[in-house]
Amino acid sequence: MNEIESFIEFIISMISENIYPGVFLAALIETVFPPIPSEAVFPLAGYSLLKNEMSSFHIVGVGMTGGTGATVGAFVIYIIAKKLGRAGLIKYLKYAKIKESSLEKADKWFVKYGDKSVIIGRLIPGIRELVSIPAGIFNMNPIKFLIFSLIGSCIWSTALTAVGYYFGVATIDFF
Repeated sequence: MNEIESFIEFIISMISENIYPGVFLAALIETVFPPIPSEAVFPLAGYSLLKNEMSSFHIVGVGMTGGTGATVGAFVIYIIAKKLGRAGLIKYLKYAKIKESSLEKADKWFVKYGDKSVIIGRLIPGIRELVSIPAGIFNMNPIKFLIFSLIGSCIWSTALTAVGYYFGVATIDFF
C-alpha cells in the first residue's frame, strides 16, 4: 500500500470513529491536498451516520462541519495565492499536480462570474479546488470570500452527506 492509500485509509477510519472532528479535518485536508476526494469523504460520513443509528437530522450538522473545514482549507489556498501572486504560483503548480491550463480555466471562470464564482465554483468538481486561487490573485475581499466559500461548501458537503445516508438506507431497504 502506498503513502496516499495509507493516508486515505487513515481519513476513512477517522471519519468512522469520530464523525464530526473527522469530517472537519478530512474536508480541510481534501481542500488543500486534493488526492482525498470530497465525493468519497461526505457520502462515507452520511453512511457512518446511518450505521451509528444517528438521525437524518445530523446530515445538516455534518454538512456544516465539513463546509467549515473546507472553508478553512480554501482560505489557506486564498492566502497563499494572494501572497505569491500568479507568477509565484505558476512555479509551484507542478508540485500540487495542477496544470497551468486548469488555473487559466479558473481565472476565466472568476473573471466571468466575479465574486459569485466562489459560491458556484465550490459546487463544481474540478473548479471547487481551484476557485480560491483566482479569488486570492484578484484580491477578493477576504470576508466576502469566507462567507461565499462557507455557503458553497456547506451546500456541497450537506448534499453529498445526504447522498451517502439515503443511499445507505436504500441499500439496507433493498436487501
